[in-house]
Amino acid sequence: MQEEFERTAMQKQMIVDKLKERGCRITRQRLKLLDIILEGDCSCCKDIYYRAAKENAQIGIATVYRMVNLLEEIGAISRKNMYRVACTTMTEGDMEDVCMVELDDHTVCRLSAKSWNQVLLAGLKACGYRNEQNIKNVSILQGETL
Repeated sequence: MQEEFERTAMQKQMIVDKLKERGCRITRQRLKLLDIILEGDCSCCKDIYYRAAKENAQIGIATVYRMVNLLEEIGAISRKNMYRVACTTMTEGDMEDVCMVELDDHTVCRLSAKSWNQVLLAGLKACGYRNEQNIKNVSILQGETL
């Protein structure tokens, strides 16, 4: 449970950093929507809106749609994955950090999309899960311990 919280906090911080880089203000409403999305129980914007409106009646449906669109633009979520946070959805050539891995000795590895792809490909091949195939999509399932 603690590991899941730490992973979610790491994902949240990465997304907040990306939003700040784009010049977005980090409001309480945006943070609340991000928390709801990170919980991973929502299948559409209406689900997100209903959950958010229960906690803050001032959050409107337009705010939800704008936030979801913004998160999709920065590569944080994919509508194909039902609003689950994606570690990376950027192109292989993108050099920005898209994944952060914290090891048990508190060492933090920040990986670009290209590095992340190389690590996954090498790991899958070393474990016998792939021959020469390339990665099409990666989903981090809620509740899974990495």
